[in-house]
Amino acid sequence: MNITKKVVGQLDKCYSMATLTYKNKKHFLVAAEKVDECRMYDLDGNFEEVIWEEPGGVMTMVQVPGTDGQFLATHRFYSPNDSANASIVLITPRENAWEVRTLVDLPFVHRFDVLERNGVRYLIACALKSGHQQKDDWSSPGKVYAAVLPEDLSAFDKENQLKLEVIQEGMLKNHGYYRHVGDTVTSAIVSCEQGVFQFTPPTQSGAAWDIQQLLDVAASDAVLMDIDGDGDEELLVLEPFHGASLAIYKLKDGSYQKHYQHEEKLEFLHGMFGGEICGKPRFIVGHRNGERKLLSITSDGKGGYEIEELDAGCGAANLLHYYHNDKDVLLATNREIDEIAMYTLE
Repeated sequence: MNITKKVVGQLDKCYSMATLTYKNKKHFLVAAEKVDECRMYDLDGNFEEVIWEEPGGVMTMVQVPGTDGQFLATHRFYSPNDSANASIVLITPRENAWEVRTLVDLPFVHRFDVLERNGVRYLIACALKSGHQQKDDWSSPGKVYAAVLPEDLSAFDKENQLKLEVIQEGMLKNHGYYRHVGDTVTSAIVSCEQGVFQFTPPTQSGAAWDIQQLLDVAASDAVLMDIDGDGDEELLVLEPFHGASLAIYKLKDGSYQKHYQHEEKLEFLHGMFGGEICGKPRFIVGHRNGERKLLSITSDGKGGYEIEELDAGCGAANLLHYYHNDKDVLLATNREIDEIAMYTLE
Protein backbone atom coordinates (compact mmCIF):
# COMPACT_ATOMS: atom_id res chain seq x y z
CA MET A 1 0.00 0.00 0.00
CA ASN A 2 0.92 3.61 -0.48
CA ILE A 3 0.59 5.38 2.88
CA THR A 4 0.29 9.13 3.39
CA LYS A 5 0.33 10.34 6.98
CA LYS A 6 -1.05 13.68 8.12
CA VAL A 7 -0.96 14.87 11.75
CA VAL A 8 -4.23 16.76 12.19
CA GLY A 9 -3.75 17.83 15.81
CA GLN A 10 -2.12 17.42 19.19
CA LEU A 11 -4.31 16.51 22.17
CA ASP A 12 -3.03 15.43 25.56
CA LYS A 13 -3.71 11.69 26.00
CA CYS A 14 -6.00 11.61 22.94
CA TYR A 15 -8.02 8.41 23.04
CA SER A 16 -11.61 8.03 21.77
CA MET A 17 -12.92 8.68 18.24
CA ALA A 18 -16.22 8.47 16.38
CA THR A 19 -17.78 9.63 13.14
CA LEU A 20 -20.65 12.10 13.41
CA THR A 21 -23.30 13.20 10.92
CA TYR A 22 -24.22 16.82 11.68
CA LYS A 23 -25.81 19.52 9.53
CA ASN A 24 -25.91 17.16 6.53
CA LYS A 25 -22.17 16.63 6.67
CA LYS A 26 -19.83 13.93 7.96
CA HIS A 27 -17.33 14.81 10.68
CA PHE A 28 -15.20 12.96 13.20
CA LEU A 29 -14.81 13.48 16.93
CA VAL A 30 -11.66 13.03 19.03
CA ALA A 31 -11.68 13.11 22.83
CA ALA A 32 -9.13 12.72 25.60
CA GLU A 33 -8.62 10.01 28.18
CA LYS A 34 -7.54 12.52 30.81
CA VAL A 35 -9.00 15.96 31.59
CA ASP A 36 -9.00 17.66 28.21
CA GLU A 37 -11.07 18.53 25.16
CA CYS A 38 -13.46 16.80 22.82
CA ARG A 39 -12.98 18.20 19.31
CA MET A 40 -14.77 17.97 15.99
CA TYR A 41 -12.96 17.81 12.61
CA ASP A 42 -14.13 17.49 9.03
CA LEU A 43 -13.23 14.33 7.11
CA ASP A 44 -10.19 16.05 5.58
CA GLY A 45 -8.79 16.57 9.07
CA ASN A 46 -9.53 20.27 9.42
CA PHE A 47 -10.37 21.39 12.96
CA GLU A 48 -13.92 22.73 13.32
CA GLU A 49 -14.78 23.29 16.98
CA VAL A 50 -14.41 22.23 20.61
CA ILE A 51 -17.44 20.30 21.89
CA TRP A 52 -16.33 20.51 25.54
CA GLU A 53 -13.15 21.46 27.37
CA GLU A 54 -13.50 18.97 30.25
CA PRO A 55 -13.99 16.65 32.17
CA GLY A 56 -12.56 14.11 29.69
CA GLY A 57 -12.18 10.46 30.65
CA VAL A 58 -13.76 9.51 27.32
CA MET A 59 -13.45 5.83 26.42
CA THR A 60 -16.30 5.65 23.88
CA MET A 61 -18.43 7.94 21.71
CA VAL A 62 -21.40 6.80 19.59
CA GLN A 63 -23.88 8.85 17.55
CA VAL A 64 -27.53 8.33 18.45
CA PRO A 65 -28.92 6.73 15.26
CA GLY A 66 -31.08 8.92 13.07
CA THR A 67 -30.18 12.20 14.80
CA ASP A 68 -28.52 15.36 13.57
CA GLY A 69 -25.34 15.49 15.65
CA GLN A 70 -26.60 13.98 18.91
CA PHE A 71 -24.22 11.47 20.48
CA LEU A 72 -23.39 9.55 23.64
CA ALA A 73 -20.02 9.51 25.42
CA THR A 74 -18.36 8.21 28.54
CA HIS A 75 -17.11 10.80 31.02
CA ARG A 76 -14.67 10.50 33.94
CA PHE A 77 -13.12 7.13 33.13
CA TYR A 78 -9.53 8.24 33.64
CA SER A 79 -7.90 4.86 34.28
CA PRO A 80 -8.71 1.47 35.84
CA ASN A 81 -7.76 3.06 39.17
CA ASP A 82 -9.75 6.26 38.69
CA SER A 83 -13.17 5.59 37.17
CA ALA A 84 -15.59 5.09 40.07
CA ASN A 85 -17.39 8.29 39.02
CA ALA A 86 -17.75 7.35 35.35
CA SER A 87 -21.01 7.90 33.49
CA ILE A 88 -22.57 7.88 30.03
CA VAL A 89 -23.65 11.34 28.93
CA LEU A 90 -25.93 12.62 26.17
CA ILE A 91 -24.58 15.45 24.00
CA THR A 92 -27.06 17.47 21.94
CA PRO A 93 -26.23 20.38 19.62
CA ARG A 94 -28.13 23.54 20.50
CA GLU A 95 -28.17 26.90 18.75
CA ASN A 96 -25.03 28.31 20.39
CA ALA A 97 -23.57 25.41 22.37
CA TRP A 98 -23.45 21.67 22.92
CA GLU A 99 -25.69 20.54 25.78
CA VAL A 100 -24.29 17.75 27.99
CA ARG A 101 -26.68 15.79 30.21
CA THR A 102 -26.34 12.56 32.19
CA LEU A 103 -27.94 9.51 30.61
CA VAL A 104 -26.80 7.11 33.34
CA ASP A 105 -24.17 7.04 36.07
CA LEU A 106 -22.28 3.76 35.70
CA PRO A 107 -19.05 3.32 37.70
CA PHE A 108 -16.15 1.87 35.68
CA VAL A 109 -18.07 1.96 32.38
CA HIS A 110 -15.41 1.47 29.73
CA ARG A 111 -17.11 0.62 26.43
CA PHE A 112 -20.68 0.94 25.22
CA ASP A 113 -22.60 0.92 21.96
CA VAL A 114 -26.03 1.33 20.41
CA LEU A 115 -27.17 -1.75 18.49
CA GLU A 116 -30.41 -2.10 16.54
CA ARG A 117 -32.48 -5.17 15.75
CA ASN A 118 -35.96 -5.39 14.28
CA GLY A 119 -36.54 -1.68 14.74
CA VAL A 120 -35.53 -1.59 18.42
CA ARG A 121 -32.46 0.25 19.69
CA TYR A 122 -30.45 -1.22 22.54
CA LEU A 123 -27.74 0.32 24.68
CA ILE A 124 -25.08 -2.22 25.67
CA ALA A 125 -22.53 -1.05 28.27
CA CYS A 126 -19.46 -2.86 29.58
CA ALA A 127 -17.98 -2.04 32.99
CA LEU A 128 -14.30 -2.90 33.46
CA LYS A 129 -14.94 -3.82 37.09
CA SER A 130 -17.82 -3.38 39.52
CA GLY A 131 -16.04 -2.22 42.67
CA HIS A 132 -12.78 -0.76 43.88
CA GLN A 133 -11.12 -0.43 47.29
CA GLN A 134 -7.50 0.43 46.48
CA LYS A 135 -5.08 0.81 43.57
CA ASP A 136 -4.97 -2.18 41.19
CA ASP A 137 -7.96 -3.76 42.91
CA TRP A 138 -9.54 -6.42 40.63
CA SER A 139 -11.52 -8.23 43.34
CA SER A 140 -14.90 -7.16 41.88
CA PRO A 141 -15.29 -8.43 38.30
CA GLY A 142 -16.96 -6.35 35.64
CA LYS A 143 -20.44 -6.72 34.14
CA VAL A 144 -22.31 -6.13 30.90
CA TYR A 145 -25.48 -4.05 31.07
CA ALA A 146 -28.24 -3.41 28.55
CA ALA A 147 -31.43 -1.40 28.09
CA VAL A 148 -33.85 -0.49 25.35
CA LEU A 149 -32.85 2.99 24.19
CA PRO A 150 -35.94 5.12 23.46
CA GLU A 151 -35.98 7.26 20.32
CA ASP A 152 -36.69 10.36 22.39
CA LEU A 153 -33.97 10.87 25.02
CA SER A 154 -35.06 14.34 26.10
CA ALA A 155 -36.46 13.14 29.45
CA PHE A 156 -33.16 11.78 30.74
CA ASP A 157 -30.89 13.76 33.04
CA LYS A 158 -29.06 13.44 36.37
CA GLU A 159 -32.35 13.11 38.25
CA ASN A 160 -34.07 10.79 35.77
CA GLN A 161 -31.59 8.24 34.45
CA LEU A 162 -31.92 5.35 32.02
CA LYS A 163 -32.42 2.09 33.90
CA LEU A 164 -29.98 -0.67 32.98
CA GLU A 165 -30.24 -4.44 33.41
CA VAL A 166 -27.26 -6.71 34.11
CA ILE A 167 -27.12 -9.32 31.33
CA GLN A 168 -23.74 -10.87 32.21
CA GLU A 169 -21.50 -10.70 35.27
CA GLY A 170 -18.31 -12.28 36.60
CA MET A 171 -16.21 -10.73 33.80
CA LEU A 172 -12.77 -9.97 35.21
CA LYS A 173 -10.88 -7.15 33.43
CA ASN A 174 -13.84 -6.57 31.13
CA HIS A 175 -11.91 -4.46 28.63
CA GLY A 176 -12.51 -5.34 24.99
CA TYR A 177 -15.41 -4.29 22.75
CA TYR A 178 -15.86 -4.46 18.99
CA ARG A 179 -19.02 -3.95 16.93
CA HIS A 180 -19.55 -6.90 14.59
CA VAL A 181 -21.71 -6.20 11.55
CA GLY A 182 -23.06 -9.52 10.30
CA ASP A 183 -25.15 -10.37 7.25
CA THR A 184 -28.43 -10.14 9.16
CA VAL A 185 -27.70 -8.73 12.62
CA THR A 186 -25.17 -6.51 14.37
CA SER A 187 -23.66 -7.89 17.57
CA ALA A 188 -20.98 -7.10 20.15
CA ILE A 189 -17.66 -8.89 20.63
CA VAL A 190 -16.69 -8.48 24.30
CA SER A 191 -13.35 -9.62 25.74
CA CYS A 192 -12.27 -10.25 29.32
CA GLU A 193 -10.17 -12.59 31.44
CA GLN A 194 -12.74 -15.37 30.98
CA GLY A 195 -12.45 -15.18 27.19
CA VAL A 196 -14.22 -13.71 24.16
CA PHE A 197 -18.03 -13.47 24.03
CA GLN A 198 -20.56 -12.50 21.37
CA PHE A 199 -23.64 -10.59 22.54
CA THR A 200 -26.54 -10.50 20.06
CA PRO A 201 -29.56 -8.26 20.75
CA PRO A 202 -32.97 -9.85 21.36
CA THR A 203 -35.31 -10.60 18.46
CA GLN A 204 -37.88 -8.40 20.20
CA SER A 205 -38.05 -5.99 23.11
CA GLY A 206 -38.28 -7.86 26.43
CA ALA A 207 -36.65 -11.05 25.18
CA ALA A 208 -33.24 -12.26 26.34
CA TRP A 209 -29.92 -11.41 24.71
CA ASP A 210 -28.14 -14.30 23.01
CA ILE A 211 -24.71 -14.66 24.64
CA GLN A 212 -22.18 -17.09 23.15
CA GLN A 213 -18.65 -17.76 24.38
CA LEU A 214 -16.35 -17.92 21.35
CA LEU A 215 -13.07 -18.52 23.18
CA ASP A 216 -11.94 -19.24 26.74
CA VAL A 217 -8.53 -17.54 26.45
CA ALA A 218 -7.87 -14.39 28.53
CA ALA A 219 -8.22 -11.54 26.06
CA SER A 220 -7.85 -7.78 26.05
CA ASP A 221 -9.62 -7.23 22.70
CA ALA A 222 -10.85 -9.26 19.75
CA VAL A 223 -12.34 -8.72 16.30
CA LEU A 224 -14.24 -11.26 14.16
CA MET A 225 -13.85 -11.17 10.37
CA ASP A 226 -13.30 -13.50 7.39
CA ILE A 227 -9.80 -12.45 6.42
CA ASP A 228 -8.95 -15.26 4.01
CA GLY A 229 -12.23 -15.62 2.07
CA ASP A 230 -12.92 -19.21 3.13
CA GLY A 231 -16.47 -18.38 4.27
CA ASP A 232 -15.70 -18.66 7.99
CA GLU A 233 -14.82 -15.70 10.19
CA GLU A 234 -11.43 -15.66 11.87
CA LEU A 235 -10.91 -14.27 15.37
CA LEU A 236 -8.00 -11.88 15.92
CA VAL A 237 -7.22 -11.75 19.64
CA LEU A 238 -4.94 -9.50 21.70
CA GLU A 239 -3.83 -11.51 24.73
CA PRO A 240 -4.10 -11.11 27.73
CA PHE A 241 -5.33 -7.84 29.33
CA HIS A 242 -3.14 -5.05 27.83
CA GLY A 243 -0.87 -7.90 26.75
CA ALA A 244 1.83 -8.40 24.13
CA SER A 245 0.57 -11.47 22.29
CA LEU A 246 -1.26 -11.32 18.95
CA ALA A 247 -3.00 -14.48 17.71
CA ILE A 248 -5.50 -15.50 15.03
CA TYR A 249 -7.97 -18.32 15.65
CA LYS A 250 -9.80 -20.26 12.94
CA LEU A 251 -13.07 -22.14 13.25
CA LYS A 252 -12.44 -25.89 13.20
CA ASP A 253 -14.88 -28.63 14.18
CA GLY A 254 -17.23 -26.06 15.69
CA SER A 255 -14.72 -24.23 17.90
CA TYR A 256 -12.02 -21.59 17.55
CA GLN A 257 -8.50 -22.98 17.53
CA LYS A 258 -5.22 -21.09 17.31
CA HIS A 259 -3.96 -20.87 13.74
CA TYR A 260 -1.35 -18.12 13.94
CA GLN A 261 0.82 -16.67 16.68
CA HIS A 262 2.77 -13.51 15.88
CA GLU A 263 6.39 -14.27 16.74
CA GLU A 264 7.20 -10.77 17.98
CA LYS A 265 6.00 -9.53 21.34
CA LEU A 266 4.06 -6.28 20.89
CA GLU A 267 3.94 -4.56 24.26
CA PHE A 268 0.58 -3.12 25.39
CA LEU A 269 -1.53 -4.10 22.36
CA HIS A 270 -4.55 -1.84 22.15
CA GLY A 271 -5.78 -0.20 18.93
CA MET A 272 -7.48 -2.54 16.46
CA PHE A 273 -9.61 -2.59 13.30
CA GLY A 274 -11.04 -5.28 11.05
CA GLY A 275 -12.50 -4.56 7.61
CA GLU A 276 -11.81 -4.03 3.93
CA ILE A 277 -9.12 -1.53 3.00
CA CYS A 278 -7.76 -1.12 -0.54
CA GLY A 279 -9.90 -4.01 -1.72
CA LYS A 280 -8.64 -6.57 0.79
CA PRO A 281 -9.88 -7.72 4.21
CA ARG A 282 -7.40 -6.50 6.84
CA PHE A 283 -6.75 -6.59 10.51
CA ILE A 284 -4.88 -3.50 11.71
CA VAL A 285 -3.41 -3.35 15.21
CA GLY A 286 -1.32 -0.92 17.22
CA HIS A 287 0.62 -1.28 20.46
CA ARG A 288 1.46 1.39 23.00
CA ASN A 289 4.83 0.36 24.48
CA GLY A 290 8.17 -0.68 23.01
CA GLU A 291 8.47 0.15 19.30
CA ARG A 292 4.80 1.25 19.17
CA LYS A 293 4.14 -0.12 15.70
CA LEU A 294 1.01 0.07 13.59
CA LEU A 295 0.64 -3.18 11.60
CA SER A 296 -1.61 -4.37 8.77
CA ILE A 297 -2.38 -8.09 8.50
CA THR A 298 -3.76 -9.72 5.34
CA SER A 299 -4.07 -13.27 4.06
CA ASP A 300 -1.22 -14.46 1.82
CA GLY A 301 -3.60 -16.82 0.01
CA LYS A 302 -1.63 -19.86 1.17
CA GLY A 303 -2.98 -20.30 4.68
CA GLY A 304 -0.62 -17.74 6.20
CA TYR A 305 -0.53 -13.99 6.66
CA GLU A 306 1.34 -10.97 5.32
CA ILE A 307 2.37 -8.31 7.83
CA GLU A 308 2.99 -4.73 6.72
CA GLU A 309 4.29 -1.98 8.98
CA LEU A 310 2.29 1.22 8.48
CA ASP A 311 3.98 3.35 11.14
CA ALA A 312 6.17 3.10 14.24
CA GLY A 313 7.01 5.10 17.34
CA CYS A 314 3.39 6.20 17.80
CA GLY A 315 1.33 4.02 20.14
CA ALA A 316 -2.24 3.89 18.80
CA ALA A 317 -4.85 3.66 21.54
CA ASN A 318 -7.76 3.41 19.08
CA LEU A 319 -8.36 3.26 15.33
CA LEU A 320 -11.21 4.53 13.15
CA HIS A 321 -11.76 3.84 9.44
CA TYR A 322 -13.88 5.65 6.86
CA TYR A 323 -13.99 6.10 3.07
CA HIS A 324 -13.61 9.65 1.77
CA ASN A 325 -12.92 11.10 -1.69
CA ASP A 326 -12.60 7.56 -3.11
CA LYS A 327 -9.84 6.70 -0.65
CA ASP A 328 -9.54 4.67 2.53
CA VAL A 329 -8.73 6.77 5.58
CA LEU A 330 -7.51 5.37 8.90
CA LEU A 331 -7.47 7.61 11.96
CA ALA A 332 -5.33 6.82 14.99
CA THR A 333 -5.22 8.41 18.40
CA ASN A 334 -1.51 7.98 19.06
CA ARG A 335 -1.98 8.54 22.76
CA GLU A 336 1.62 8.00 23.80
CA ILE A 337 2.77 11.03 21.79
CA ASP A 338 -0.51 13.03 22.04
CA GLU A 339 -0.92 12.83 18.25
CA ILE A 340 -4.12 12.66 16.19
CA ALA A 341 -2.98 11.01 12.95
CA MET A 342 -4.72 10.49 9.61
CA TYR A 343 -3.40 7.78 7.29
CA THR A 344 -4.62 7.79 3.67
CA LEU A 345 -4.16 4.29 2.24
CA GLU A 346 -4.03 3.55 -1.48
